[in-house]
Amino acid sequence: MQNSLSDRQALWAFVLGCVMVTIGVLLHIPMFLMGQGMHFMLAGMPMGWDMVGGMGLIIGGCLIAAYGLLPRGIAAQRAAGAGIEIAAPEDAPLSLAHWRLMAVLVVALIIDTMKPASLGFTVPGMVHEYMVPKETVSLVPFFALIGTVTGSVVWGVLADIYGRKATILLSAVMFVGTSICGAMPSLAWNIGMCFMMGAAAGGMLPVTYALLAEMMPNRHRGWSLVLVGGLGAGGGYFAASGASTLLVPDYSWRILWLLNLPTGLTLVVLGALIPESAKFLLARGRVVEAQAVMAKFGAVARKLGTPAPATRRPGHGALKGMHLYGKLAALSLTGITWGLINFGLLLWLPNHFVNEGYSMEVASRLLAESALIAFPTIFVGALLYSLWSTKWALGASIAVTLLGLAGVLRMELFGGGSPVLPVALLIIGINGIIAILLPYTAESFPLRVRGRATGWVAACTKAGGVIAQALFIFKLVPSIGVVAGAIMVPMLVALALVAWFGRETRGGDLRQLDDAMDEPLTG
Repeated sequence: MQNSLSDRQALWAFVLGCVMVTIGVLLHIPMFLMGQGMHFMLAGMPMGWDMVGGMGLIIGGCLIAAYGLLPRGIAAQRAAGAGIEIAAPEDAPLSLAHWRLMAVLVVALIIDTMKPASLGFTVPGMVHEYMVPKETVSLVPFFALIGTVTGSVVWGVLADIYGRKATILLSAVMFVGTSICGAMPSLAWNIGMCFMMGAAAGGMLPVTYALLAEMMPNRHRGWSLVLVGGLGAGGGYFAASGASTLLVPDYSWRILWLLNLPTGLTLVVLGALIPESAKFLLARGRVVEAQAVMAKFGAVARKLGTPAPATRRPGHGALKGMHLYGKLAALSLTGITWGLINFGLLLWLPNHFVNEGYSMEVASRLLAESALIAFPTIFVGALLYSLWSTKWALGASIAVTLLGLAGVLRMELFGGGSPVLPVALLIIGINGIIAILLPYTAESFPLRVRGRATGWVAACTKAGGVIAQALFIFKLVPSIGVVAGAIMVPMLVALALVAWFGRETRGGDLRQLDDAMDEPLTG
């Protein structure tokens, strides 16, 4: 009875927090509407008491929602769940519940990816409205990337304490709060809110991978992880470009921020369809909740020592010592080099091609077509990851990226030749890396640190972008040839580390990763 009362109080606290955040955002809408006659240019306009009060409601609402999501009675729950594990039907077909979970997470990742992807479409409008150099406006994506680095690390830790579902919901609530950036009259406020947006968005992707890895049957885990992540990322870029094309001409760049209100609330509603990881619930001793979740997904709970209905597949054992840190170093370095290319080299290439004599139309078309190239890459990556090798699918993506870098370097050193092939190889390679890197990470580390490890590697992908943006802001970007050659060095090291320390995870049982984790689970 006491637990039921506590659960109801927690639910109402979360609902109250969501309502406060929503009201706080709505109090900013009048400022946006006031600029309708000036094409929504609000620079220099004073902030009223309603906006200041709205920001207070947003901060307070986020804190109350976080309190409502805080797990209760952890010590008693651990004792209750001692000696119980999941016995998953390894060869069972996917159920409707699995397909529904994948569909919901794809939509969640599209919404999550859409906001960082929109940053590039807001920069021209900010330069025009605030009348500052592009390098100054670049502080907006710069602090957004710092926010994603922070969010990936913090959310990864919270996922191992709060739970996978709770952190996704908290991220969604914060996401709603960042809508007010669309009504902020000063660039400084936009930069601050961009950091908050990055912190909210940065944790969604790694937590999603951790949740999906723990809910899918072993034989379907690999391809589903890659497919969900790839479709979510690609769909987010399509949604961002579509919203920019349809809405920005009439409502200015600010509408791309205000969209966080409906899309963020959609994430909160979708949260009702996202289950908590049954493996996480069992690790926390929440046996009754875990059994209810597992019943929907075709798994059962049994006492340790009870004969399993199916033999565990041979797979990767727990990493220890140098193997553990070596693999983490390999994945971290791969993430950093990916960020340098995605947020640096590829963004600098169009301007470089214009300086080399290409028309702006041709230069823009090279990267505009990258989204179309990405989608088949996602499906090919999913097939290679699930049918061939998880380790070498990542290695192959790194190798293709290296070929693209080598092509760019050759163009700069010897001149001539079309840039289409090297750019295409770069795009194919980095799309393969980002589609595989985080799923591989989620399958490589045990339950108690899976959120932390996946969050850390996700943070590394953004850290490369922070470095690239810092070089641009301080006007320290070298020639494209030097950039390509410089990135090749750490990427070659990353490939060598993956080849040496990487382990095959295809079809492996994730429970084997927990064999070395005999110590009591700590928050």
